[in-house]
Amino acid sequence: MNSLTCREFVEMVTAFLDSALDQEAVGRFVAHIPACDGCGRYLDNVRQTIRALGDLPVDRLPVDTHDALVAALRGPPS
Repeated sequence: MNSLTCREFVEMVTAFLDSALDQEAVGRFVAHIPACDGCGRYLDNVRQTIRALGDLPVDRLPVDTHDALVAALRGPPS
């Protein structure tokens, strides 16, 4: 099984949470978590954000707030 880079992990978070990864990808994703504290915290933050904002109607979220949230979740450009 090939290990993931942190960048690959971040790119797969949404698919993982949506149960849209194949079994091999899930295995690689899950195996990365104990090997990388930063990615484990990132996954927890995404889950917390979904819980906090998941029921917020899209039409009530101002565009600038949406853009700021997306930018914050993506982190600084590399």
